[in-house]
Amino acid sequence: MPTALSISRSLHRIAIAGLLVTSVALTASAAELLNASYDVTREFYKEFNPAFIAHWKAKTGEDVSVKQSHGGSSKQVRSVIDGLQADVVTMNQALDIDQLVKPGLIPVDWAKRLPNDSVPYTSTIFFIVRKGNPKNVKDWSDLLRDDVKSIIPNPKTSGNGRYSYLAGWGYALRQPGGNEASAREFVKKLFANVPVLDAGGRGATTSFAKNGIGDVLLTFENEVSLTIREFADEGFELVVPTTSILAENPVVWVDKVVKKKKTEALAKAYLEYLYTPEAQEIAAKQNFRPGDPSVFAKYSSQFPNIPLFRVADVFGSWTKAQQVHFADGGVFDQIYEKR
Repeated sequence: MPTALSISRSLHRIAIAGLLVTSVALTASAAELLNASYDVTREFYKEFNPAFIAHWKAKTGEDVSVKQSHGGSSKQVRSVIDGLQADVVTMNQALDIDQLVKPGLIPVDWAKRLPNDSVPYTSTIFFIVRKGNPKNVKDWSDLLRDDVKSIIPNPKTSGNGRYSYLAGWGYALRQPGGNEASAREFVKKLFANVPVLDAGGRGATTSFAKNGIGDVLLTFENEVSLTIREFADEGFELVVPTTSILAENPVVWVDKVVKKKKTEALAKAYLEYLYTPEAQEIAAKQNFRPGDPSVFAKYSSQFPNIPLFRVADVFGSWTKAQQVHFADGGVFDQIYEKR
């Protein structure tokens, strides 16, 4: 027969087990988001995600966690199409997000669901050179010289690479006598001076900053400031060209995923928070150009004021740019000679 003591111990163990089960259940019930983003947003979301988590806790009393997935923009979108259960996708161009429409992951009018065509912040393409700018690089035309090697990620897999390619094309068009033929020749010479094509922007930064390859790194404005700061001993310097391209960074919640995971309201709130003054401040501190005019005005001195053209202004749309330049057999494939 069980004694009173053994019964008491059994009840105690059952109670503890019950508490553990309750604890696990509570932990499991905490909502979780996965953000699939491109290469060079890591630092921004490291700061933004805790701010959103605190905001959501204060607003609703609920705990939430946010996980990140980073890589070349096109590869990231392909992962989502292939089954990566990302609640939100935050990219550097509408072209990549549009790829989610055909498989039914998002609606065709996704860009109209948030302000400014779902673009909370923007960027552009600048240059980083080595200490003292030994090759005296000042503008896009210098990148065509035989003694200048540029590091640009692959335009077939990287939004960074596409923007750099299109920025060079747009610059060439705007030169006296510029036309489609001269622009094509310009980017052909530009990429003839690219010794390695990394898959994404962060890989290109590693090639230039850590591996010592090339004389100039073309990258997003926010990556310029981060690289110069992280590699302060190298003495890297910013070069601002006479003109560049406006990199519009759209965001979207993935309808098919959030409905399945029952995270639709949370995913929407996460992206809407990107437009708040608090998040816009974080964007500015991470050297993204805030979409909020008042926040941009506050930080305007840190953003060089040069003419920036939009993809639509020069190429009609991202869809047209993709078809003409980056689709298999397009202009890039025609002009780039594989090493």
